[in-house]
Amino acid sequence: MDSENLFWNVDTQVDFVEPTGKLYVSGAELLKEKWAAITQFASENEIRVINTADYHKITSEELSANPDFVHSFPQHCMGGTIGAEYIDETNPECPLLFDWDKHYPLFPDHEQLLKARNILIRKDNFDVFLGNENTEELLRIINPKKIFVYGVTTNVCVDRAVVGLAERGFKVYVFEDAIKELPNIPIPFENWDKLGINRISFEKVKDFLL
Repeated sequence: MDSENLFWNVDTQVDFVEPTGKLYVSGAELLKEKWAAITQFASENEIRVINTADYHKITSEELSANPDFVHSFPQHCMGGTIGAEYIDETNPECPLLFDWDKHYPLFPDHEQLLKARNILIRKDNFDVFLGNENTEELLRIINPKKIFVYGVTTNVCVDRAVVGLAERGFKVYVFEDAIKELPNIPIPFENWDKLGINRISFEKVKDFLL
């Protein structure tokens, strides 16, 4: 298992990617081939993947009957529905699961965690660090040197993830050809640049791996 590099798959779920999804991100389905290549590359090179997923309840704070599509959104990725599942191209194999609404008083032992190549973090917030209390401890144990991020959406959950990771001192790279944004929300690239977050194409990933 590669202990220095970590891939980070943000919310590549049916409701976001498929045109029939409840919160479809226009054009996201065009990235399926790229995401499939990233998933295959991680598998072939024994690179661990943290997979985050929106997994909402009817009472989730970001859901609204009158959404503004900036701070609130219609129902999407509801727990137990097809829309909350990953697309086939990124569906993690045998992931170690951490639900946002469950407390783990006895955190899985380090050996079990470090053996898992796929980890699934379900969240109930744009920000994975606020949306699942286990995220901090998972990262502390895994302690990667470099993190490579991809998924949706660039200006909401991807942004929260990469900023959160950078603020915690991790070296962050974003596959700029494997992300997609929502309309009407500013693109965060200027802030990413200030934080030292690197944008690279997936094809160049081998040049950046440790």
